[in-house]
Amino acid sequence: MTRMRAVQVSHANGPFELVERDLPVPQEREVRVKVQACGICHSDAFTKLGAWPGIQYPRVPGHEIVGVIDAVGTQVPQWQPGQRVGVGWYGGHCGYCQPCRRGDFISCVNGRVPGISYDGGYADYMLAPFEALASIPDQLAAAEAAPLLCAGITTFNALRHSGARAGDVVAVLGIGGLGHLGVQFASRMGARTVAVARGLDKQALALKLGAHHYIDSTTQDVAAELQRLGGARVILATVTDAKSMSTALGGLGVDGKLMVVGASPEPIEASPFALIPGRRGIQGWPSGTSIDSEDTLAFSVLANIRPMIETVPLERAAEGYERMMSGKARFRVVVTTGL
Repeated sequence: MTRMRAVQVSHANGPFELVERDLPVPQEREVRVKVQACGICHSDAFTKLGAWPGIQYPRVPGHEIVGVIDAVGTQVPQWQPGQRVGVGWYGGHCGYCQPCRRGDFISCVNGRVPGISYDGGYADYMLAPFEALASIPDQLAAAEAAPLLCAGITTFNALRHSGARAGDVVAVLGIGGLGHLGVQFASRMGARTVAVARGLDKQALALKLGAHHYIDSTTQDVAAELQRLGGARVILATVTDAKSMSTALGGLGVDGKLMVVGASPEPIEASPFALIPGRRGIQGWPSGTSIDSEDTLAFSVLANIRPMIETVPLERAAEGYERMMSGKARFRVVVTTGL
């Protein structure tokens, strides 16, 4: 086999194009992955819209990749053909910038992202540097593992670094692609989990996923309800609406923290008087490196956490992207190749 299918974007704001390409050959420190599944993420819009500085076209999107190593380049330790692997948002680091020298690879100034820095997973095959690889547990199917490499690791990593302990009140703001996983992670970590969403249509699901309380932000005062529960140690903000984050801030308890993982171009508004007396804070959190992906996957297996997904074949990737962007998906869309 010397040819493969790929879905690419040829220029900023260009359409998705299903094309045939030569099979890529792994170079030094690279492996070739036969892609079985690739989650569609809101961040794929960076590639679609040309919103990432320096992006080069044509480019194949996709950074929630699960497959099998098909070929190995030179100077690749340990990894062998036939191993199940995943590649998430973290796609490699430079090793020489200041964050890298401190071992903080996810903050690498020259960090690489699959689907942006190099071709991603909307394809039958893709190349990845070996440091970006995460081992996939046998208990996880490819399509259900894929979203855990971005939506999963982002919520899991944020929560485990938030300072929340078992028994603390943890609110998950927004029950969508990230939030439905955040509820599962928070409750399995032992938190008194509060799901916050618009309307009551997600209440039954949130409680089924593990939430102990539900707040309808359209009819209830989110901050007041969280204070009634004792104040939140952590509010995990998965929404992309800065106003909702600002409104929820008043629900933090003493030493409470708003953990922001939902990206919004609008500013979060916080009065100093809302922060100073209760030692409250606001913190952003990126995803994590490949070993963090492995931790996320292992915990998901241990605690029986799974994403809710819809699948589309590779040739319908554009349709899947539009469904995800419209907010109609429940809750993650995954492209499958059939390989």
